[in-house]
Amino acid sequence: MKILAVDTTASPVSAALLSDGRLLGEFYLNVRTTHSQTLMPVVSALLEASKTDVNDIDVFAVNAGPGSFTGVRIGVASIKGMSMPLDKPCAKVSTLEAMAYGMPYGEGVVCAVMDARCSQVYNALFRLDNGKVERITEDRAVSIEELASELECYEDTVYLVGDGAELCSKSFEERLENIVLVPENIRFQHAYGTAKAAMKMIEENKLCSSDELMPVYLRLPQAERELKARLEKQKEKG
Repeated sequence: MKILAVDTTASPVSAALLSDGRLLGEFYLNVRTTHSQTLMPVVSALLEASKTDVNDIDVFAVNAGPGSFTGVRIGVASIKGMSMPLDKPCAKVSTLEAMAYGMPYGEGVVCAVMDARCSQVYNALFRLDNGKVERITEDRAVSIEELASELECYEDTVYLVGDGAELCSKSFEERLENIVLVPENIRFQHAYGTAKAAMKMIEENKLCSSDELMPVYLRLPQAERELKARLEKQKEKG
């Protein structure tokens, strides 16, 4: 069973290839170049270096959100484009869950946070037990203050991961003593975590077709939010 996984939900771009659970290779770039320019060259280089033909891929996995609206669309569209002609199944992975699967060790709670601006984060909590991951909450958009209040209920070590981790760490440090800011090399989402999450989805028969694969947004894009606000104001005046 070969799984090709990609992530484009934040500044980094990555692609990973697993064969029967074994990591054959992973390419990761964090150079702030447009993902539309870097993703497919990264995927091609990975397949070439591992001597793998795209036709031999059994499952195509992608972090489908939350994350950057443009980044999420690029990742999803690319996986749809590769899987559709081959009629291969897809794994629609939560970006936040992929972060938890990217943790290589530890016991406690993984707090996955992505900066959603306006003092909010995209967040989900997971129970971590030496590589085993169990979801505690659904993916959601919450304020940093609300998240801090919720984490006060946990006595376990809380591992902060994601591009919002440093922001939350600074906000929590005087309030929560059990917070650990994970080292940068494993703090951000990697396609390896995406592939590991996809393995669980395969076991649970939760794959989807390329037609069914769609981005997951926890909030409307900013342009749509601004349009909605203007329309509501016009309605109130009207």
